[in-house]
Amino acid sequence: MQNHKIYLDICTYNRPFDIQSQIKIRLETEAKLFIQTGIRGGAYDMVWSYMHDFENSESPYEEKRKSIGVWKGLAREYCPSSEDILRAGQKITKLGVKPKDALHIACAVNHGCEYFITTDKGLLNKTVESIKIVNPIDFIRETEES
Repeated sequence: MQNHKIYLDICTYNRPFDIQSQIKIRLETEAKLFIQTGIRGGAYDMVWSYMHDFENSESPYEEKRKSIGVWKGLAREYCPSSEDILRAGQKITKLGVKPKDALHIACAVNHGCEYFITTDKGLLNKTVESIKIVNPIDFIRETEES
């Protein structure tokens, strides 16, 4: 079985730090932690990008920054900024996606990711050619059944 190539949105990395009082947030956290185990175990090939670096550096919380920053070292591939990424990001914004999110998606598509995993409700309602945008729970549901 081939490994799934994935890209996790920064909000997904942050999910375990959110207040866990809502069942949806707890379930997404558990799913994200399951995905992390899969990344560490080699079941998933994860891509990290310059946008992760940028957004993570903006966090005012040192504990979060350090914890999330560790994942860069576990990525199979790194996506730097480029003119191609910026152009692709601009096209994606025309679909109603916010600029930072569009650049994340452009990085994922550029590196051939099958899945863009996010907890952002607005992004989950978008369709971008060449990649499936799913929340962590649906990702597990889809990949565990195949």
